[in-house]
Amino acid sequence: MTRRRLLSFLLVLNVAVLVSVLGYKTYLYLNAPASSALLVSQIERIEEATRQKEKLSIAVVGDANNSIGVFENEILPRINASDADFLVSAGNIVSGGGEDKYRAILGTLSHLQKPYLLTFAENEFEEFGGTRFYQRFGPYFYSVDFKAARLVFLDATGRTPTDWQERWLRDILWDQDERPVIILLGTPLVDPVPETLFEPDSGAWSEPGDRRRLLNLLQTLGTDVVVTAGASTYSNQVVDGIRHIITGGAGGLVLNDDSSFYHYLELTVGPDGTEVTLITVDTAPTPMARRIEGLWFYIYSLFYVGIWNFLLVFTGLVLLSVYLYNRLFRERRYYPSYETPEPIDLGRPMRIAMFSNTFLPFTGGVPVSVDRLKRGLEAQGHEVLLVCPAYDLAENEPGVLRVPTIFRSGAMIRLANPLHLRTWRTVRDFAPDVVHLHHPFWLGSLGLRMARALKVPTVFTYHTRLEHFAHMVPLPGAVFRNVVAHWIISRFANRCDRVIVPTPVTRDYIRLIGVDVPVDVQPTGVEMELYCDQPPSRLDDLRRTLNPDGRLLLITVARLSPEKNVAFILLGMARLKVDGAPRFRLLVLGDGEERGALEAMIEDLGLQDSVHMLGDVSADDVPAHLAISDIFVFASAAETQGMVVLEAMAAGLPVVAVNSSGIDAFVETRQTGYATPENLAIWTDSLHGLMVARAERKSMGAAAREAAAKYSIEAFSERVASIYQAAIATSSARGVAP
Repeated sequence: MTRRRLLSFLLVLNVAVLVSVLGYKTYLYLNAPASSALLVSQIERIEEATRQKEKLSIAVVGDANNSIGVFENEILPRINASDADFLVSAGNIVSGGGEDKYRAILGTLSHLQKPYLLTFAENEFEEFGGTRFYQRFGPYFYSVDFKAARLVFLDATGRTPTDWQERWLRDILWDQDERPVIILLGTPLVDPVPETLFEPDSGAWSEPGDRRRLLNLLQTLGTDVVVTAGASTYSNQVVDGIRHIITGGAGGLVLNDDSSFYHYLELTVGPDGTEVTLITVDTAPTPMARRIEGLWFYIYSLFYVGIWNFLLVFTGLVLLSVYLYNRLFRERRYYPSYETPEPIDLGRPMRIAMFSNTFLPFTGGVPVSVDRLKRGLEAQGHEVLLVCPAYDLAENEPGVLRVPTIFRSGAMIRLANPLHLRTWRTVRDFAPDVVHLHHPFWLGSLGLRMARALKVPTVFTYHTRLEHFAHMVPLPGAVFRNVVAHWIISRFANRCDRVIVPTPVTRDYIRLIGVDVPVDVQPTGVEMELYCDQPPSRLDDLRRTLNPDGRLLLITVARLSPEKNVAFILLGMARLKVDGAPRFRLLVLGDGEERGALEAMIEDLGLQDSVHMLGDVSADDVPAHLAISDIFVFASAAETQGMVVLEAMAAGLPVVAVNSSGIDAFVETRQTGYATPENLAIWTDSLHGLMVARAERKSMGAAAREAAAKYSIEAFSERVASIYQAAIATSSARGVAP
């Protein structure tokens, strides 16, 4: 278990790092610095410093690649201490065009005490870096005139058409005076000498015909020197009267041998021509040490500058590895285990701590189920402590710990404070024998953590089909329905000792999504006496109030939210009127966020006289409303059990419902009602047939009551108590004391 906890911790940490990195990169993109056109200020600084100079001293670097060990720590300090007037990058000063790389190079250049000019090359261009270069520094191609020379920067990335640049070159250099002309571009126009292990970068003029055309043009225009990056070497040769210098040793991966080594250049440009001085950077005494040093500088730069990308890739690979391991190598149990220990009778009443995200006075299936189970267990003599959100109730309820809420939305959603210290103290002092969790998140997660801390077994009841609540979650609906909801349930359930589901079909679902702990089918019980012994006088008063003209009375009980599909029922009512069904009245018990839309729908369909929205009705009054009705109608396809269906059957009502996972276990077509497809015509026709067949209604209602009698609260709570004992036995077999 210790290893599993460690792996879980590492996985959570990995996910946290991944989310943090993605958040940071999003921040970088959304909060780019406001600096723009920096080359303008750099040119002005150079012009001011060289206004009267007959000679220029230029430090030239190539392929700096955001290097920290070489470019920032070794080359820049030397340039700051030199007589160079300014620095020129021949290209690839960044290792990539990402936002983090541009931010890093701005930080590196802040250590430079001299102005600089940059060549737009392949690294500056990739990863959508062209826009960043243009905004921060300036255009992709430009020229700068000095008294001693003219510098022309070309774009060899292909971002700018070559014919446009060649036309521009003719325009600016045709009447060129005697000043030397230095061309800078990011990729070589001639092959380096000596040859390099890796091919030089290719660019817009790399094809033989394009290269020859540009070289002829440069020769015609009187170009003196072409300085390029794009190869991790130093090459200095004269071809057709033009000096071609390749410099690629300011950073990145070099071999640190005779042809590939760290270096930068000092160009002295004046009336006597251009002089090139090679400045090598050697910090290690032997060739082997220099090679190790070069590899270290390269890796160090990756971590220093590309740490976020590295973490992003690394965490992504870890998550992928975990996923593949779980899918391919983790043992799975596709069939239930038949070797579970016999339930343990503690010889005394059990202490059961329950955790639920909803409870009374909120009316819903989960609160009602939890309340019935709590009362049933207490009737057997067990002690129950229910941890649930506060609902502004002042009275002190026995066995209920109301946790203060930190967020609420409508009547349904209450997020209790999971850090409430009184909760921890109360549950610890209660010393439960077992913890029962009714939701797979929030207070459910809190209960699971507390159970593990107290070393007691956990039981989880799968009440709710989460995928039908996608409209309430800030995620793409399909992603939540198809992936997230099932992952939440399976992950949580597999961390518990046992799982309770209300119907066999939900057990099949639980197995299908990968839950391999023991699963028990146990529907929530119903209080039969409430639905069989309603005072006749009370029922007569209710009939006179709600159905004074003696129509056939239909009823549904549901929260008014999209997953309950009440709009489907209203469409069925409109169809019944068109088909000439007997005069009827539908009572809708429940409230929710869809009430306004449903009331508008009733008006649009002309059902004001046939449908009565009664809102929230007290749980004590629901049995009487069912008792005066003739047929129970239901259309939700989001149920795990459909407890209101069982209650309606206990009241002796036949049921017409849309068939779903919570319906087919109780409604038997033509025996206790009709379970139809979610097809309006079929559903309405089944209801219409039952409305005109009085004898059939009576016989189905009697059969429904008989079927519901099998699910009493007493039997329900006794069965759940035995499940607790089985969970205690399982934990004892693992060596965890009950």
